[in-house]
Amino acid sequence: MAAVSPPFFLRWLSPAYLLCDIPCQDKVLYLTFDDGPVPEVTPEVLDILAKYNARATFFMVGDNVRRYPHIFTRIKKEGHGVGNHTFHHLNGWHTPPGLYLNDVLSCRDYFETKLFRPPYGRFTPSQYFLLRKDFRFVLWSVLTYDFHHRTSPVQCLQNAVMNSGNGSVVVFHDSLKALDNLRYALPLFLEHFLKKGYRFDALDETILSSHGRL
Repeated sequence: MAAVSPPFFLRWLSPAYLLCDIPCQDKVLYLTFDDGPVPEVTPEVLDILAKYNARATFFMVGDNVRRYPHIFTRIKKEGHGVGNHTFHHLNGWHTPPGLYLNDVLSCRDYFETKLFRPPYGRFTPSQYFLLRKDFRFVLWSVLTYDFHHRTSPVQCLQNAVMNSGNGSVVVFHDSLKALDNLRYALPLFLEHFLKKGYRFDALDETILSSHGRL
């Protein structure tokens, strides 16, 4: 299995434009969810977050927002953050820069945000330079691999718990392929860190502007 953390060289890029974590002394974690919203998973995730009074950030595929605007409305109403995840969940390594830019902007037609996470964490230098004026790239410090068919629910939880700490940006997925792992790991992850005195915040302009350009 690939590394839970992103490649180290990405951290050399300016934190004003590309974010992997929020360096801090506070006991705070930043949960993020990719690829939704979808009716089979996202409402259940929202129910779990509400039970534990946790806020998160949802990096959403524009076409899913188009199809399920009521779920998007609920995400916003319940105080969660939102991020752009392209309109068609494009792999940047396999997409020409101009087409990639247009797809990101198509997602923006459905909701405004300065936060952008490239699907699969894959993007090219050209795509980065085309988008960085308008978006803050948000990667992660912990990838749970909840989506991977070789990841068991227990391993998913271990990936999340063992690698998270102050200021970590943690990735789960509100998608069907992650559902079994998510149902097991997410509540236990929240319980574990709440007992240790952590809180769960959404990424927003106030937080990001204090850690570089926004």
